Order: sequence, then C-alpha cells, then structure tokens
Amino acid sequence: MPVGQAPGRMTRRRARTRADLLEAAFAVFAAKGFGRVPIEEVCEAAGYSRGAFYSNFASLDELFFALYRERADLIADQVSDALALDGPDLDVRAAVERVTEVLLLDRDWLLVKTDFLVHAARRPDVARTLLEHRARLRRAIADRLARAHARTPLPAVLGDAEAAAHAVVAAYDGVTTQLLLDRDAEHARGWLGQLLTALLTDASSTPDSPGNNTDNTP
Repeated sequence: MPVGQAPGRMTRRRARTRADLLEAAFAVFAAKGFGRVPIEEVCEAAGYSRGAFYSNFASLDELFFALYRERADLIADQVSDALALDGPDLDVRAAVERVTEVLLLDRDWLLVKTDFLVHAARRPDVARTLLEHRARLRRAIADRLARAHARTPLPAVLGDAEAAAHAVVAAYDGVTTQLLLDRDAEHARGWLGQLLTALLTDASSTPDSPGNNTDNTP
C-alpha cells in the first residue's frame, strides 16, 4: 500500500479514531522525536489498541504523512489565499506581509518535520513521497507568480516562476531552521518577510522591516 493511503472505508467513528491517533502522535513525536516512538506508545497516548492503529494506518510512516498532508495543505492554502487578494496584479511587498503574517510557524511541527526529513533522507521511497508533498506548496507559489509575471516581472536572477518558487521555499526552510534554535517566532516572521521581499523585488529599494537585525540572521 502506498505511503499516505489509509485502508478501508472512512466511517464517522473511524474518522474520530484516526483524528485522535494523529493528535496523540503529533504530541509524542514533538516531545520525543519521530523514529524514537513505537506504535504502542502512540496507541497508549491516544487511548486505543494496536488494532485500532492498524485499521487506520499501515505504519508510522503512513501516519506521519497524514500529519504532513494536513499541514502542507494548510500552508499551501494560506499562501494561495494571501496571494489571491491582489487580483490580477501582485503587490509583492503587501503579499509578502500577508503571507508571513499567517504562515504556519509552529515549533513543535518543525521538530517533527525535521526528524522525519532525516528519516526520509535515508529511505528513497519515503523521500519521493515527501518531495511530492513539498511540491504542492511550490506549485501554489509558482502558479501565482506566473499569473502576475506580465505586470510584476521577477528579478532576472531568479529565472522563471518555478525557480522563484524554489527560492521562496528555500528561504522558508532556512528561517524555520533558525526558529528551531532560537525559538524567536516574531524575529522569524520579520526575517522571512525581508528575505522574500528581497528575492521577489529589487532588493536595493526594499525598505527596512521590523525584523531587520543583522546580529540574528540565520
């Protein structure tokens, strides 16, 4: 069974069990680390049996991808909604401000995601699935940048909208890595705004932002 595909029909009771397992797994993964938690511990935290676990998930990998999909979808929706508010035009600075204001910067999630990234790096089959999920966020960004390209050209160094989307996601990854270490979400939002504005506009005309603090840059 492919990673991320749960077996069987989704009844209301099963949906509740699945949601409880996901919630418990998130808390346990964040506290102890993905790869250090057996299925039994997830079941105990959720108050269910191993049978309930296996009726919803084939493995901890599959459970993680269910968690990842929820948050990847949330982030992609946040970005799409923020970028859609300009209509056919794109006010880059205003859009960046909206994106960084709503973007998910949850440290517990970042801990879980980082643990799983290391796990996936050693397993090509898992890595492929993780890359597919990451691609959705890039597509949301690239599609919006491409639609606005005629009125808001990208800096030449970025190339096309797809390359620009890769740069945006790389900036997000870098800032969230710093957030794991310094635990300063306010600074992370400010610095992410600076990076995205510099990437997507003429950096020489970018005004200072509240997050501008060269002593704390990632």
